[in-house]
Amino acid sequence: MWFLFSILTATFESLKDVSSKKGIKKADEYFVSWSLRFFSFLFLAPILFFTDIPPLGKPFFLALFTAGLIDSITTILYMKAIKGSDLSLSVPMLTFTPIFLLITSPIMINEFPNFLGILGVLLIVLGSYILNFKEKRRGYLKPFKILLKENGPKLMLIVAFIWGISSNIDKIGIRYSSPIFWAIAINLIITCFIFPVMLFKSKYNINEFKKNLKLMIPIGFFSALSVIFQMMAINIAFVPYVISIKRTSVIISVILGILIFRERGLKEKLSGTLIMMIGVFLIGLS
Repeated sequence: MWFLFSILTATFESLKDVSSKKGIKKADEYFVSWSLRFFSFLFLAPILFFTDIPPLGKPFFLALFTAGLIDSITTILYMKAIKGSDLSLSVPMLTFTPIFLLITSPIMINEFPNFLGILGVLLIVLGSYILNFKEKRRGYLKPFKILLKENGPKLMLIVAFIWGISSNIDKIGIRYSSPIFWAIAINLIITCFIFPVMLFKSKYNINEFKKNLKLMIPIGFFSALSVIFQMMAINIAFVPYVISIKRTSVIISVILGILIFRERGLKEKLSGTLIMMIGVFLIGLS
């Protein structure tokens, strides 16, 4: 069952990306970012009626405030990245998060990589190179340069780097509460943080909100389902296995981006993403 729950986590994570890409064509990144977190919270909040609220202390609230502030920024950058380039080119950059975690985890929570972890890092770098392999004829470093030049992959790489820090803070928050309570609390505080930014930066008024509601609700719904199935899987299996399978959402997003949005470069993007996923699996196993 844990494998099924993990696959469902990956599927709904990918559907969240596709819904966000559709939504951002009708609204701006601030409106979509707030909608993602707000509706995720609404769908997750009723779970509180069926679970105990854990005792909360100062470390929890400190982690919540810090992670909430950081993740508010990454949520907006995430939407900017999806808006700025193909889904099949920007989303694979998230596989760099484990690389940054191998750097930050020893410092923040005293966890160190082994041989499998280092091999996984090399495969992720190789896969990112293959994403634009056809550009090699213009120079051996050109595939990397294109990733750093395009706005979407560049912003998503920043998101991956920040997640390499905030994931450790999430882990601290979960230690001082519970996985599902943390998911509800973090979505609530991010909703509160993004709301004034949306009011100040978004071009959309209340009438636009009502008009685009049907596009925004699925984004939060799929995100909430992803969280629920992830917590169910973690409850009965090793966390690294669950997270490694969750990362297959990147492959699903690449395929859906090509099928739904007619994005080009199936061969290179799928090959590169698969190699990056093998790297993620190795890091997960490590």
